[in-house]
Amino acid sequence: MDYWGWKPYVSAAERRGQALREMARLKKQGRAVSPVTIEGRAIVTTFWGKAWCDNLERYSDFENRLPRGRTYVRNGSVIDLQIGAGEVKALVSGSEIYKVKVKIVPVTKVRWRSICTDCAGAIDSLIELLQGRFSKGVMERVCRQRTGLFPAPHEIKLSCSCPDWADMCKHVAAVLYGIGARLDQQPDLLFRLHQVDEKELIAGAGSAPLGKTAPAATKVLGSEDLSTLFGLDIDLGAGSVTPAAKNPPAVRAGKNKSVARTRKSSIASRKSSRSKKR
Repeated sequence: MDYWGWKPYVSAAERRGQALREMARLKKQGRAVSPVTIEGRAIVTTFWGKAWCDNLERYSDFENRLPRGRTYVRNGSVIDLQIGAGEVKALVSGSEIYKVKVKIVPVTKVRWRSICTDCAGAIDSLIELLQGRFSKGVMERVCRQRTGLFPAPHEIKLSCSCPDWADMCKHVAAVLYGIGARLDQQPDLLFRLHQVDEKELIAGAGSAPLGKTAPAATKVLGSEDLSTLFGLDIDLGAGSVTPAAKNPPAVRAGKNKSVARTRKSSIASRKSSRSKKR
């Protein structure tokens, strides 16, 4: 440690080695460890992860401290990240292992009801919600600055055990990006963080206005798809679905031949009786 209380510089390779050793130690103690692992250069790739990070980057309070965090999270320095109700706890490898806490003020009941009301009938299923597959209007409402689901700076309380005097040190910044990466994999954690039930966002799916447009063609099964799926013959002209014919053509043909032979024998017997009478 130097005169100012700063610890010696630790390279990225040294931090990774330190992180691996700490994870091994924690696992040996029986602790569940959930590191943040980034594949490739992109930290986030889905709607929820991108929306979280975009929200952080649009506030001038954070913009100067975030770049160092991106470097740390990319090189595997966030060795454990746990998202719970209103709080995120993490361990970050720096000059040593630091403890980081991020507290989020949950959305108020009034704000949550407003979001649910505005999105009523616009989200079809829980799967579409968690995959971020919904209209631009819903995206804008969910991401709306200060009244959406993503916190403003005054709704975030940061702390780190490192000696840096700044509220947002590089370790905290790494954790904030780590949250975005975790939401890529588990978007439902955003709702756990806010202590709300995401199912309430789709509760009004059946109460959409009558003028709502029909579903996209890609979401509607065609006749051939239905036939394959249910094993049915579909009468396209009548628009009805009927079970496949019980008797195949070959069997019907056999029956027709048998009927013809019966008719021929009946005619022959009548001719024979007439000739005997004469």
